[in-house]
Amino acid sequence: MSNSSMGNDGTVGHDDTAGSTTSAQHSQVTSNVEVASDVVMGLLGAADANLRALESTLAADIHVRGTKITLRGEPADVASAERVLEELVSMVSRGTPVTPDTVRRSVGMLTDGSGESPAEVLSLDIISRRGKTIRPKTLNQKRYVDAIDTHTIVFGMGPAGTGKTYLAMAKAVQALQAKKVNRIILTRPAVEAGENLGFLPGTLHEKIDPYLRPLHDALHDMMDPEAIPKLMEAGVIEVAPLAYMRGRTLNDAFIILDEAQNTTGEQMKMFLTRLGFGSKIVVTGDITQVDLPGGAESGLSAASRILAGIDDIHFSMLTSADVVRHRLVADIVDAYVRSDEAARFEAGGNRAARRASGRGHR
Repeated sequence: MSNSSMGNDGTVGHDDTAGSTTSAQHSQVTSNVEVASDVVMGLLGAADANLRALESTLAADIHVRGTKITLRGEPADVASAERVLEELVSMVSRGTPVTPDTVRRSVGMLTDGSGESPAEVLSLDIISRRGKTIRPKTLNQKRYVDAIDTHTIVFGMGPAGTGKTYLAMAKAVQALQAKKVNRIILTRPAVEAGENLGFLPGTLHEKIDPYLRPLHDALHDMMDPEAIPKLMEAGVIEVAPLAYMRGRTLNDAFIILDEAQNTTGEQMKMFLTRLGFGSKIVVTGDITQVDLPGGAESGLSAASRILAGIDDIHFSMLTSADVVRHRLVADIVDAYVRSDEAARFEAGGNRAARRASGRGHR
């Protein structure tokens, strides 16, 4: 039997002795993990929700009595469960809330062979306001955030719900608060869905506001809403359409281009060459959601081809596994990807059939 104890720092100690009583149980081992009393509630979750998530994702059997957690199963399964518990206890000890989603993501990280510590990934605080802390929720998100710290230009590419814009906004606010930059500039192309801005009612600000509203909403999550108008009036925060960037040099700024898949190649080149001294650029977009008319190539797609390999430019790829909205969003993204792939395969087959038919009639 393997007796283990777990302290507030999340470490586990083992005292292994013989572990089976019958040939059928020969490969089974048992580990008793003792969890500190001030950690156990946060570990198990409200109404034992985290415990149920552990039971559904781990191969080892789990039994809890007071502060003692008993694990039983194949040696590898028990060892894996011990590692998961160790990481989760470390999170609770650091003040990171543990939820069933945290449990599932932690198990995924420990089984994907990345070698990363879930506690290190999921406990990285970017900014906090009114008790709400913004932090990465997946390994790819952590790598994306790290890339923003270490590169001058970062492209965050992935489907909706992967946090690419929200995390970039959080890093911008963090940089402003730390006085690493003097201002934040948020921009996106105003691509209309079948309507021209000139025909829409209202002033120019009222016309473009719907396209910029998601950026305003994210700002309100991260800063005091009363301070935002004052900062915008002072030019410390600027939210404007992409066309407003032409002819400018942007120094000492954190600049975010959102919905970049809807830029043309010329617009993307214009935007990237606005980069001034002491500035950082983050470009976000989803190349599967291009709304450009006439089948024009997305400036984001072109940039990923043209700029690949240039020093200090980084491309972060996020996937459906990084979606942090409702779990169905990831399933929806995957379903559409499969549908698009099937359509391309069918179109390719039809073209091949037509070519073969044409040769047959010569």
